[in-house]
Amino acid sequence: QVQLVESGGGLVQPGGSLRLSCAASGSTSDYYAIGWFRQAPGKEREGVMTMSSSEGTAYSADFVKGRFTISRDSDKNTLYLQMDALKPEDTAVYYCAASTGVAAGLLLTLPKLADYWGQGTQVTVSS
Repeated sequence: QVQLVESGGGLVQPGGSLRLSCAASGSTSDYYAIGWFRQAPGKEREGVMTMSSSEGTAYSADFVKGRFTISRDSDKNTLYLQMDALKPEDTAVYYCAASTGVAAGLLLTLPKLADYWGQGTQVTVSS
């Protein structure tokens, strides 16, 4: 059974940084696309950044604006999201998700097409 386990969330001040991790059972290259999503209270789940497993091409939502970086360590089967210059509006539960047949660019805009989800990790940006 595929498992995705996120970690690294927490409370950070505006302008601060956090690095989220997503440990995947099996190899991250087993998925067609993998990425990070978030859901704030009262809002729909939205894509943050996704990555093509074969080429490593990254896609990001407009609100990222170069503040976040997605990366992976194939040896550790782990996906990362480095978040810098965090803002209060980045407060949300962050999820890792993967697709076995949907391209990374499409997955970013349609999270419901993901096949597997982690349990989420809370990120709170507040002074």
